[in-house]
Amino acid sequence: MRRIALLLFCLPLGGCFLTRDTTNVPIEPERITKLQPGVTTATQALELLGGPVEVVQLGRRSAWLYEHQRTKRAGLFLFVFTALNTDTQQDRLWLFFDENDVLRHAGATLEAKTAEWVMPWSDSHE
Repeated sequence: MRRIALLLFCLPLGGCFLTRDTTNVPIEPERITKLQPGVTTATQALELLGGPVEVVQLGRRSAWLYEHQRTKRAGLFLFVFTALNTDTQQDRLWLFFDENDVLRHAGATLEAKTAEWVMPWSDSHE
């Protein structure tokens, strides 16, 4: 009877959990395709994508950074033992403008959607 009581007492001390964190607004690939080097102005880029998270001055030129990050965590806890796995993926878009605020180059990596919930004993990158 004591063992059953102990088991019933300990059951709520264990479990699993999933969390998701998002930073900034996702970068939509359809909007990136509307950017045309040599044609798109900084004002047009601002209207299309909103404000960048960072602006870097390069002499009379500038570079704008857009970022979006997604993090997913999965965990298991049993009594005093906790196992946790975190997968963080990012979207990054750099826009490079000349001295006349005309887009010259753009580079993007869009990986935020690939973040996964993976149990602590697994590797999300295998």
